[in-house]
Amino acid sequence: MTAPFSSLAQFRALLQALPQPDEGARQAARARDAVLTKPAGSLGRLEGLAVWMAGWQGRAEPVVRRPLVLIFAGNHGVTARGVSAFPPEVTVQMVANFRAVGAAINQLARSFGARLAVHALDLDRPVADFTAGPAMTEAEVVAALAAGWQAVDPDCDLLVTGEMGIGNTTSAAALACALFGHITGARMTEIPYRGEGPAVNDIIAQQVDSACVLAPAAVPQIQAGTMRGLLVASTTRGAGAPNVPSAVEAGVPDYIFQGWNAVFAPRGTPPAVVARLDQAMRAALNDPAIIARIEQLGSIPARADAQGPDALRTLVRNEVDRWATVVRAAGIRAE
Repeated sequence: MTAPFSSLAQFRALLQALPQPDEGARQAARARDAVLTKPAGSLGRLEGLAVWMAGWQGRAEPVVRRPLVLIFAGNHGVTARGVSAFPPEVTVQMVANFRAVGAAINQLARSFGARLAVHALDLDRPVADFTAGPAMTEAEVVAALAAGWQAVDPDCDLLVTGEMGIGNTTSAAALACALFGHITGARMTEIPYRGEGPAVNDIIAQQVDSACVLAPAAVPQIQAGTMRGLLVASTTRGAGAPNVPSAVEAGVPDYIFQGWNAVFAPRGTPPAVVARLDQAMRAALNDPAIIARIEQLGSIPARADAQGPDALRTLVRNEVDRWATVVRAAGIRAE
């Protein structure tokens, strides 16, 4: 579909005018659920998911027949500073693997009957090194957003998005530091390390005062006593390092920086398919072995109250509002 914007201001206006669910359809779904041959509430959150989907699809009995998975790939100019153990050419190789149906996402898409499309965004022309200046001009940002918008098939009734690109965790770490500085007023010096390993090594050697790193890289060192964890950028402590306080306990409740994955569905998605997907994902997330492995890596499994469409909608809105504030306060702009 053609992107209905040509500037960031127009794109922001679209975000502010997001559609609302059809309350009539929600009420009709609740009324239908009340007369089904089952005990009231016996399906737990699945019943709420069905009502949520009905509202967004605008009908009491939504369906999913044309699911679509979109993967976007891009290269980061900051990789020229050696921040990754792998060269940007690996991004090209990963795109080829997607297209050759050799990646895990290909198998997941196939198992659920979803079509998968890969969009490589100018891999031979990485964005600029953000440590030396703006990574993208406004025109480039708008072009990237438009590419994403136009990639969506208007006939799909379930959309799943993903991204990959060598150097992407460096950009994420920079955003984490910017958020911390914005909340606490701390001024932090950006040091583009070649991955998290060297950063952790310098913390242990007391060459730097602090760093924002992902839990899997930090937890083993915290457990060994070679590094001190100041806080977990989450509302709760991590099982891998239970003595490290959460952001809330450390006095910076707004410093919540977590990577997350979600499945998005457009209007008209059937509750039966949503229920099937939700049931499968919940089964995995509640598997003791999977929970133990996630916690062992220092990550935090999704809580039951953080799962489901209503929780996701709240999360997305909060993320948009929070990062818009950080970007404005830090003076980050596309030039």
